Amino acid sequence: MRRTRTTTGHRRAGRAKPRLILAAAGTTALALAVYGTASALTADNGSDGTKTTDAAAAAATTASGSPSATERDDTAKATTSASAAATSASPSAKASAKAAASASLAARLSLTSVALPKKLSYLSAGYNNVKEWTRVDTAVAPNGTTRVAWPAADGIHVTTLTAAGKRKGTDTVVAGTKEVGGLVSLNDGFALLTRVADSNKWGDTAAALIRYKNGARAFTKKLTGTASHDTSPGLDGQLKWNGTKFGAYFVVHGAGGFADGHYGDKLAYISASGAKLSGGWDWGCSHNEGIALYPEKTGAFTSLCHDDWRSGLFVSTGIGAPDVAPVVQREQCWAGYCGGTYAGRTGEIVKSAAGRYATAFASRGAVSAKKNPEDSSGRGWTVTPKWKTHQVAVAFLKNKTTVSGKPVYLTSAAGTEHVNVHIAPYGKTKLLVSWESLSNAKCAAGTCTGTFTGTHLRLIDYTGKFLTPDKVVKSRIAGEIAVLKDGDLTWAYAPATPDYRTALAGASPTSGSLTVARLDVS
Repeated sequence: MRRTRTTTGHRRAGRAKPRLILAAAGTTALALAVYGTASALTADNGSDGTKTTDAAAAAATTASGSPSATERDDTAKATTSASAAATSASPSAKASAKAAASASLAARLSLTSVALPKKLSYLSAGYNNVKEWTRVDTAVAPNGTTRVAWPAADGIHVTTLTAAGKRKGTDTVVAGTKEVGGLVSLNDGFALLTRVADSNKWGDTAAALIRYKNGARAFTKKLTGTASHDTSPGLDGQLKWNGTKFGAYFVVHGAGGFADGHYGDKLAYISASGAKLSGGWDWGCSHNEGIALYPEKTGAFTSLCHDDWRSGLFVSTGIGAPDVAPVVQREQCWAGYCGGTYAGRTGEIVKSAAGRYATAFASRGAVSAKKNPEDSSGRGWTVTPKWKTHQVAVAFLKNKTTVSGKPVYLTSAAGTEHVNVHIAPYGKTKLLVSWESLSNAKCAAGTCTGTFTGTHLRLIDYTGKFLTPDKVVKSRIAGEIAVLKDGDLTWAYAPATPDYRTALAGASPTSGSLTVARLDVS
């Protein structure tokens, strides 16, 4: 969540500024396969390189980490034979095969449109009023039922989709709610992490977990309140389900007690019937500039947070990120400077079958990191960033509490800003990483404006090795990417053309439809 940084102490005592989100890429601007209708694509064979047509791209060499010829993309149906031949072919043939594999990512992307009964305000003003996308979450139940949660003036709407990505019935409208903080799709309904009205000293909303079962509201469980001395004016949250319990991880505002007026984070576990369970914490990372959560089958859920006091990305699993929290990456993690750390202030953690974890984030890097001698607590850090702009980084954990090596950077263009970073499993052994790039970036107080140049798609493995060059499309990814029963990926977003050249002025524009994307992984 964006808050104004003060020079006294480690806390910002002012009211939280509601977070907001930016414009989406228009379906009219998408040169993609729309449910079987293919069209010409624009490719970029480097992380921020010169755009060429697909034909030219097939003959070009990637400018940002060309993979070896033996790293074939076995999911690229249209280029399997070309990739196989590349293992013993000339360098130009190898580059051609890899470029073709990258192009196949876009060829596997299909889109459909879903009309909305109410308007979706798809932008919000983040730190320095930079444009961000309003969060739209997509989730898939064990039986394959796909649901999408999105905010409207009358509350959060949950739309059920068919297997083809079309609307199935009318929306469930969760009245009296604000913000999609997380969505879990279940066989008999769904659970939503959101905010509801509350009575407290700040006039803030309260965090709440709301469960719908068989078409009716089963329970509403407030997760902040007078007894715990906290509120939640903006969740920036995550909600996960492991089959027996929910884990809700979100930002809190102290309303009394030791943390009065300060901001931290809270992790609460809730049973299937709405009862509060043991575990978690009332106060962890502070301020938390980005939250991620993975639902373990037993024990504490794996969690990560960007903590601006300790300056960086930390593993908070089971401990709430005290001073001994494992460091993933030191960052100049002030509000704004940690902007883009996780998409929509939240992040995805992906876990392989072998138990290795990966998370992607936008990073300014660190030339140096040392404790701040002016901080009497001994907790404060001073980090000198490497770049003014944010680059795309992927970090790994070898288990839910242990960092594995240093982050791998997928970009390094100092004049290009990278935003809206996402990661998702692509089959059993690969990862799809996506981000949006902004050219001619102009940065001030940690935030950047620039010209949108497309959404990048890249496949890597669980060590960070590049398996394809970037594929750049005039599309976007919003909210969480969900995995369908057959392994394909799906997400939903507002069909609007991104424009990051200026800050958001006035009210957000609106959309009367959502675009539902499906990426064929088989």
